[in-house]
Amino acid sequence: MLSSVAAEVDLIEELRLRRWAREHYVPRHQREMAWHPVILDEMDRKDQEMAEVEPVFTCA
Repeated sequence: MLSSVAAEVDLIEELRLRRWAREHYVPRHQREMAWHPVILDEMDRKDQEMAEVEPVFTCA
């Protein structure tokens, strides 16, 4: 669950922050913990999405 700071963000601002997080995604070890909680949450969501995707192998 997000902190109360994130709860104070209006919908438009939250969507803007989530878009920024997707466009500027960095691996977990490179993230700044000072970033807005919505940004960190969206990057965590992208981590989960990438973990769910199975690699596709092609046979030559």
